[in-house]
Amino acid sequence: MANTPQAEKRIRRNDRRAAINKARVSRIRTFVKKVESSLAAGDAAAAAEALKAAQPEMMRGVAKGVLHKNTVSRKISRLAARLKGLATA
Repeated sequence: MANTPQAEKRIRRNDRRAAINKARVSRIRTFVKKVESSLAAGDAAAAAEALKAAQPEMMRGVAKGVLHKNTVSRKISRLAARLKGLATA
């Protein structure tokens, strides 16, 4: 239980920010799932478009501080490698 007005305000603010961050991460996951489903279906063109849309969304998550830069870089790299493998196959 918060003992000071400042602590009460921090609790309110943290709740608001948590809701915003949760929505942002959920949105990013949706973009990534679109890429993965296109890759699983074997549709290279759709996967390329989905990846092109997902990359800025993922990097925006980094800029907003909800995801770590290296995590997003790794995920983008792996998705791009899968796309490249699909295109060559």
